[in-house]
Amino acid sequence: MTLSRRDFIRLGVVTGALAISGPSLGQPLLHAPVAELPPHILSQAMDAFARHRTNLVHTDRIGVVDFSRPSSAPRLFVVDLASGTAQAHLVAHGRGSDPAHTGWTRRFSNESGSFASSAGSFVTGAEYRGHQGRSMRLVGLDAENCNAESRAIVVHAAWYVSPEIATLTGMLGRSEGCFAVSSASLDHVLDRLGPGRLLFAARGQG
Repeated sequence: MTLSRRDFIRLGVVTGALAISGPSLGQPLLHAPVAELPPHILSQAMDAFARHRTNLVHTDRIGVVDFSRPSSAPRLFVVDLASGTAQAHLVAHGRGSDPAHTGWTRRFSNESGSFASSAGSFVTGAEYRGHQGRSMRLVGLDAENCNAESRAIVVHAAWYVSPEIATLTGMLGRSEGCFAVSSASLDHVLDRLGPGRLLFAARGQG
C-alpha cells in the first residue's frame, strides 16, 4: 500500500510504501500471511499522530491496533514511519469487550472494573516488571481512554496469546483490558515502541 504525499506531509516523514512483514527468521510469531493495514485505519492513526504530536517524545515509529479484526489475526502493527514498513503481531482484547468470547471486540469502555479494551490514542510510558513480567505502561490521550493509567492498562505478554492457540481455538484468550501479546512478540513490541511513542487503537469504522 502506498501512502499519499498528503499523508506524509501531514506526518513530516519520508514518502514510501507501507510493506507489512511477518517475523524475522527464527521468530515464528505469525500463523498466517498478514493482510495489509487498511488505508482507513492507517488514516485514523495518522490523524491521531498529528493531533497528539506534542505529547510524543519520539515520532519515528507508532503502534496501530486494528480492533476490527478478530483476535486470531495479527492486528497490532509496529509501523516505522521513516521506512514505511510495519511488522504485525497478535494481540488480545479485554474480556469485557467480548463477554461471549467470540474472538471479536463488541464494545469498548473507559470505566474501571469493565475489563474492556479502550480505543483511541495512548502514549507509551515507562517499562516495569510486574506479575506479568516485562510490561509497559500506557497513558490515554483521549476522552474515551483517559482512565487507562488508573485502570493499569498496559502492554504485557500472556500465555493465552500465541499462534498455536489462535489455530487450535480460532481465537485468543482475553485480557482484563490490557494489550496482551505473545511472549515471542513482547521484546520486539516493547523495544521498537519504547516510551514516548503513539499507540493507536482503532475501532475499525471507516
